Amino acid sequence: MRVDLIVPCFNEEQVLPLFWEEAFRTVSEIPGYEFGFLFVDDGSKDRTLAILRELADEHPEVSYISFSRNFGKEAAMFAALSHTKADYAVILDADLQHPPALIAPMLGAMEEGYDCCTAIRSRKGDPKLRTWFSRKFYQLMNRISDVQLKDGAGDFRMMNRKMIDAVLSLQEVSRFSKGIFSYVGFRNKEISYENVERAAGTSKWSFVKLFRYALDGITAFSTFPLKFAAFMGGCFSFAAFVYLLVLVIKTCISGIDVPGYASTIALILLLGGVILLCLGIVGEYLAKIYTEIKRRPVYLIGESRLKEREPEESGPEED
Repeated sequence: MRVDLIVPCFNEEQVLPLFWEEAFRTVSEIPGYEFGFLFVDDGSKDRTLAILRELADEHPEVSYISFSRNFGKEAAMFAALSHTKADYAVILDADLQHPPALIAPMLGAMEEGYDCCTAIRSRKGDPKLRTWFSRKFYQLMNRISDVQLKDGAGDFRMMNRKMIDAVLSLQEVSRFSKGIFSYVGFRNKEISYENVERAAGTSKWSFVKLFRYALDGITAFSTFPLKFAAFMGGCFSFAAFVYLLVLVIKTCISGIDVPGYASTIALILLLGGVILLCLGIVGEYLAKIYTEIKRRPVYLIGESRLKEREPEESGPEED
């Protein structure tokens, strides 16, 4: 059985040698499997690609794909899954926050008959504000979408060939892999691990990027924001109708009343803000549609070195 370690990389020159040493040592101690490494250079500006070339020259089990520019981690994972021919594939980050030591128990889950094994990370040590926002995002997604996301479940997981093919069958351009992994289903086992600090370098995920990523996930797997916009429009229309009736009745009873300037401006600003909010929600979905109908490729390869496994020699056929 062949297992490919899929490793997206973006400006990871400081940590790549450490990752290779740790990951190679770990898989070398696991008997009964053939391991390969498939790195994806996501348009790095440092020496990441040079290091990958060196690793590929020195180690036959190392392959790499280098994008023509930065397309993002989602594109990197999709590219690697599209090119792997292994029986199992495990996605893990190069910064060693995904411990390679979990590969062995993940293989144990595969041997038990599971299609996927997901690593659940504790949030111990994370900034409190970031932890709060992350948990609220997962709670919101589980309420408004059909997919159920586990808090702490990231991209660190092992999949068998059946699940890999199912993930690849979803060909959308704007990809949200956490939702896709949940959407395809299959038997999944969860294993927990403690939060690990980066071995070197700095995180590429800022708060703004994480917020943008969360919006992509919501619009990719839920139409609730559109329904919410329609609900708000209905509520304000009903309130306006009731207010109109009150004005008519009041005018008939006590005559014309001079309206207040402050209340008029407040209502105009409130309704204008609601209208712009609803237009923004619709705009997010229109942007998704616009991106999908152009059918641009998820990624473009600038350079690659993919090593195919040598075919096994077949014995004499039996009658």
